[in-house]
Amino acid sequence: MFFRLLLPQLADELRHSPAVALLGPRQVGKTTLALEVAKAIPSIYLDLESERDRAKLAQAELYLTDHLDKLVILDEVHRTPGLFPVLRGLIDQARRNGKRSGQYLLLGSASLDLLQQSGETLAGRIAYLELGPLNVMETGPEQSDALWLRGGFPESMAAASDARSLRWRQNFIRSYLERDVPQFGPRIAADTLRRLWTMLAHQQSGLLNMAHLARNIGVDIKTIQSYIDLLCALLLVRRLPPWHTNIGKRLVKSPKVYVRDSGLVHALLDIETKETLLSHPVVGASWEGFCIENLLSCAPSNVQAYFYRTSAGAEIDLLLVWPGGELWAIEIKRSLTPKLERGFHIACADLTPARKLVVYPGQGSFPLGADVQVVPLATLCEEIAVRTGPQISG
Repeated sequence: MFFRLLLPQLADELRHSPAVALLGPRQVGKTTLALEVAKAIPSIYLDLESERDRAKLAQAELYLTDHLDKLVILDEVHRTPGLFPVLRGLIDQARRNGKRSGQYLLLGSASLDLLQQSGETLAGRIAYLELGPLNVMETGPEQSDALWLRGGFPESMAAASDARSLRWRQNFIRSYLERDVPQFGPRIAADTLRRLWTMLAHQQSGLLNMAHLARNIGVDIKTIQSYIDLLCALLLVRRLPPWHTNIGKRLVKSPKVYVRDSGLVHALLDIETKETLLSHPVVGASWEGFCIENLLSCAPSNVQAYFYRTSAGAEIDLLLVWPGGELWAIEIKRSLTPKLERGFHIACADLTPARKLVVYPGQGSFPLGADVQVVPLATLCEEIAVRTGPQISG
């Protein structure tokens, strides 16, 4: 079992909020984490994909009233949307009786669907946390290559061999397409969505071009938009927005798009081993996406992420904006002897970031010029994770 960095934060939110929604893709470890945090307090667990557990909630208010002294964990809570008004009433009742926290832990596999339901009825009563795939701080830096190849879903990472890991991810993709997607969105042909998902893997870390995708899939742009919205809501794809401040430059306006888990990228492209990956055209883009997801999984929720690119070629792979406005410019290079292009220096002259960093696959940190630091991925993840509180740009 892997230790999840979110565990202390989840425990803290339960101490301060009546309800907490823990969101993340299927099989990412939400149930395991919920049961781990529940060991320290009286609790009950209901899997709402189980007919037996759903039957217990046929008279939800009566059943849950009997367990007001416990933390109630509701897994796959999107399956019972009518439950949210009941939870609101019970939370308010408990507040009047002096209990103000730690009542409900809601687990969900989609952000948009669950947020819409809970936001309508639990405003002011619920906190949100997102659990992503394992990151390099949770597996240890010595396993970073395996994590990159296999991705961060615990079952994939812990598989007995690369072949078994790939097979698990292929089954995961098939299950999502045939079983899970129809629960959350309009009826979409599984082969159509697979083609789109695979195209996004081929174009990993590229600019999102709706017209190109629509032509290749054979649908209109509005349909492609809805498909990508769904994959983002299922926390499987990330749109990284461009930096948008007005600095007198012609900035790229399209977001970059990433399949969030590197292991799913490789499964969609039928890449089984590290040797195959290193010879594949996607290797650089895969490494970039892997690093970005790891860095963002360690960042506090109030840190904003962008990329920067101008029509003249100035570019920064990842721009972190800390509370107070401090900027960190991060370039990602899969080389033990990284070199920075002129475009990075031009972009930094435009933005004057407080930190200029290069992430590389080596093991030690060293300066690259007067004001640029080269750092291993795990080192920067740890630095981001431990930095707290508002930072004011100087």
